[in-house]
Amino acid sequence: MVNFLQLIVGMVFILVAAMVFCNALEHLGESLGISEGVTGSIFVAVGTALPEAIVPLIALFGGGSASAHTNNEIGIGAIMGPPLMLSTLSVALMAFSVWKKRGLEGQIRPERTGLTRDLKFFSFGYALAILLAFSHNFYINKIIDVVVVMVLVLSYFIYVMLTIRASSALVKDGHATEAEDELYLKHYLKFPNNIITVAIQAIIGFAGLVYFAHMFIEGITGTSAALGIPAFLLSVVLIPVATELPEKVNSIMWIRKGKDTLAMANITGAMVFQGLLLPVMGILFTSWQLPAEKAISCITTFIAVAWLFVHIGKGEHFKVKHFILNGALYVLSLLISLMVFN
Repeated sequence: MVNFLQLIVGMVFILVAAMVFCNALEHLGESLGISEGVTGSIFVAVGTALPEAIVPLIALFGGGSASAHTNNEIGIGAIMGPPLMLSTLSVALMAFSVWKKRGLEGQIRPERTGLTRDLKFFSFGYALAILLAFSHNFYINKIIDVVVVMVLVLSYFIYVMLTIRASSALVKDGHATEAEDELYLKHYLKFPNNIITVAIQAIIGFAGLVYFAHMFIEGITGTSAALGIPAFLLSVVLIPVATELPEKVNSIMWIRKGKDTLAMANITGAMVFQGLLLPVMGILFTSWQLPAEKAISCITTFIAVAWLFVHIGKGEHFKVKHFILNGALYVLSLLISLMVFN
């Protein structure tokens, strides 16, 4: 009962914290005069992706009574699982949230160059990390591990620089970040609307995301343990439901306001963070091994990303109906995982 209450309370307050954080970063992006791509792909994406960065650390260094093997399984799964959730269920929920308003043929129009850059960097980093995990089943070389870690970190640095460099041109083309709603601290508590107030609200929102995501994780892990769900399946499929909730909420809020670039960039930017930097923790602090029978989530992720590339390559805008496949891929992955692990 306690675990279920933690799950519910955590979920509700993650929504509240995401709204506070999102509102602050919109004002920050507007104040700095940067594009929606930078705001979504870097500022918001990194902030909302930090809960899933905390999960493997909690599992590995604060696992409590769980065995070292179980903590290692949860740690690896919590790193490999989130991109599956974002590339399938998250983008599907984002699209379906405007289904009634736009229809199945309705268009979703994120800024194309930033989206392409996000998906390319994610695909490169995630593929490199997964290949290393497979190779660890047969051969482990610390020098190779260090080289891969350096490549992943350097790649993320290059990604950030390229995204920021593209900002000025995008602002001129009408993709500047604009905050529609008044800053919450100003509206409700009459704080002055300045960069300090924006920073304070962002910190409050971020702290809330981390704290209540941790509460939600405790609730879902406790409930799942009582049901006898395997550790790796828990970390790949169920924990991302909690850790990816901020991205889902932010993207749904933004796309319903017509901010398609912010909505999509929040998801794909978080994927870049997860594909390039989260594996670094796995390589350094876990066995970073992925047996073939546990690869379904990775394969599904690549299929989902490839599907997004198909529509980018056509030079057309996405339609709401295109994301039906992404949602179906998540359900299929879940069903296969349940069959494999039972």
